[in-house]
Amino acid sequence: MTFTSLGLSPNLCLAAERAGWLRPTPIQEKGIPFILQGRDVLATAATGSGKTAAYGLGLLHLLQSRHVLQTSQSSASSSPSASHISVQNKKAPHSTRRNTSILVIVPTRELAVQVGQVFKELVLTSSQSVSDSQANSQHLKVSQALRVATVFGGVSINPQMLALRGGADIVVATPGRLLDLVDHNALQLDSVAHLVLDEVDRLLDLGFMEELNRVLALLPSKRQNLWFSATFDDALQPLADSMLREPAHIAIAGPVTNDSAHPAIQQRAIVIDEKKRTLLLRHFFTQEKWKQVLVFVATRYASEHVANKLYQAGIYATALHGEMSQGARQTVLQEFKDARWEVLVTTDLAARGIDIAKLPTVVNYDLPRSATDYIHRMGRTGRAGEKGEVLSFVTVATLAHWKLIQKRQGAELSLEVMEGFAPTDTPPPTPKLNDGTGGIKGRRLSKKDKLRGLKGG
Repeated sequence: MTFTSLGLSPNLCLAAERAGWLRPTPIQEKGIPFILQGRDVLATAATGSGKTAAYGLGLLHLLQSRHVLQTSQSSASSSPSASHISVQNKKAPHSTRRNTSILVIVPTRELAVQVGQVFKELVLTSSQSVSDSQANSQHLKVSQALRVATVFGGVSINPQMLALRGGADIVVATPGRLLDLVDHNALQLDSVAHLVLDEVDRLLDLGFMEELNRVLALLPSKRQNLWFSATFDDALQPLADSMLREPAHIAIAGPVTNDSAHPAIQQRAIVIDEKKRTLLLRHFFTQEKWKQVLVFVATRYASEHVANKLYQAGIYATALHGEMSQGARQTVLQEFKDARWEVLVTTDLAARGIDIAKLPTVVNYDLPRSATDYIHRMGRTGRAGEKGEVLSFVTVATLAHWKLIQKRQGAELSLEVMEGFAPTDTPPPTPKLNDGTGGIKGRRLSKKDKLRGLKGG
């Protein structure tokens, strides 16, 4: 299977080749044809599987084809490339403002930057000629004229408003900043023909439902909807049913084990005392000769504390967390990608959508909150077919949580004990309740249960 066989224009096939994508990944092979048909899509695939390129290539082909059709017709009213999608151009005929045709909504600033960069690179590389055919020449002219805007919060809105003067064909945005720009009349969404929700489950996890509903109310009712994520919770099904029209369902990822969904990723679980985790990290650097490692922790304080401890031990480590300014976060991420840091200690800020080429190792210093978060953390390594390793530090206090994560994955890793780091911690005491009146077996203690235990009945 090749990109050409999927029906993409020659200039987009060239863009894929220059990006190093020699052949379509499974999500691209299955997803692009549905996108080109104008179908709604609900797709789940493992992180690093090429989801952004799947919808990026497909939507750029539709956008370029529609512009070619419009410019080739003498009539001012033109037909869209997908017959059921109506691009509602409400601007005056003399207006030179671009109508936003593609809107991609993402949950985090980092993912917005990454997705925006993919679109910009595809637009740039697809604008370079590959043949002398008239059709392709028209596609090239359209590609050269396309404008991509990436907008997100945490930075001044003024430069983004200036960048949107004259409009943008493609907008990649976080929900809050998108609405801010609409409120400032810097952006209009009444011509959006294609809506992408990337990491849709994370959008709702972060409480963006209200903002998302406001955005949906601003969009044309006739549009193509694409949902892409590494995981899909059953709780999202009602929203999917109300928003998607007879969607094509694509599910690439399966249960995560050492030999199934992520065959190139070796997973290990190591039982360790809580206070010895940093020492164990240093041990691995010495013995395994690690070069580049992404370490996940639970809090901002932990990210800075662990990074400082490693740095004091002679390991080039730095922290990344949500309380840093956007400029600082982008600088740190780029420096880590450029291998200027050996270790990046981060919260779950970097667990989704961040693409670090050939990252060999991920460490769960603190366990993730859920099996879903575990999958996304693991997805930072082993991307695009590369090999990777994930180490999880399991303490006595987190053992039960680790077993739950494994159960939810349908996997079972044996717990390793490293020589010289045998655990000595004892399990925390279980609150003892009086005469069997407190609580129901298998359920979390209520406030009344705890009070009964403290008062002795």
